[in-house]
Amino acid sequence: MLSGAEVQQYFAGVWRMMLGRPEGLKLLDLSADGFWNSFFAVIVALPPLIVGWVGFANSVPEAAAVGSRFALLVRLFLIDIGAWILPLVVLAAFARPAGIADRFVHYVVASNWASALFAWLMLLPALLRLFVPQASDLTDGISLVLFLVTLGLSWRLTVVAIGKGAAVGTAVFFAMLVISISVLIALQSVLGLEFQGS
Repeated sequence: MLSGAEVQQYFAGVWRMMLGRPEGLKLLDLSADGFWNSFFAVIVALPPLIVGWVGFANSVPEAAAVGSRFALLVRLFLIDIGAWILPLVVLAAFARPAGIADRFVHYVVASNWASALFAWLMLLPALLRLFVPQASDLTDGISLVLFLVTLGLSWRLTVVAIGKGAAVGTAVFFAMLVISISVLIALQSVLGLEFQGS
């Protein structure tokens, strides 16, 4: 179990990386324990993710029944967490052929903590969707802006984490983006949510 101070340190580290500052890596734990502990970021991200899932479930009329709503929340959990973890598994398989095996741990640790930070950044539109459902246009607009901002920040973080120049970092960034979207769509299809995601 990580302390709040450690989580704050890792958030500070990935934020510096998102600003293009390689020294942010020094604030991350890149040891074997740090690698596995970085998946604790999933737990850190759960509160804002749950807010988003509940808001989405409220917008689905057929999920009004308690059992149906719970089943929908479980599916949303599996989709979002699967779209978080499975691309990293794919990267593990291709890291050596791609020539980035020596930076795999750096990327995974940074990516995990960045994903948790992004989940918290997306809390505002999630709260709006939950408590002010009639303001859907405003919510969608804020979500789009934040999504674009997180894409830019994620690109910078990837370039710093990979540490092999902008060209290689950009290639990894776009590869992971495509894989993540593909996994998300596949999971939505498998779990029967072939419509607007969470």
